[in-house]
Amino acid sequence: MPTTIASRITIEPGKRGGKPCVRGLRITVWDVLGWLGAGMNEKQILEEHPDLEKADFPAIYQFAAEAGRRANFD
Repeated sequence: MPTTIASRITIEPGKRGGKPCVRGLRITVWDVLGWLGAGMNEKQILEEHPDLEKADFPAIYQFAAEAGRRANFD
C-alpha cells in the first residue's frame, strides 16, 4: 500500500526504487525537479507528460523543501 505525502506524493517500495512519485505515477519528484533545473518550465513539462497536473507542482515543491530541511549537509 502506498504512503501518501504532501497530498500528491506517494512512495511505494516496488515502484521506482521507493523514490517519491507523483500520485502513484512512475514520475518521481526528482524527475520533475531535474527537468525544471534543466530549463524546462511547468507548461513544457505538462505538454510532454500529460499524466501530470498543474496542481502537482506545489506538492513537488513542498516535498523538496521539506526534504531539504531534513537533509544534513555537514
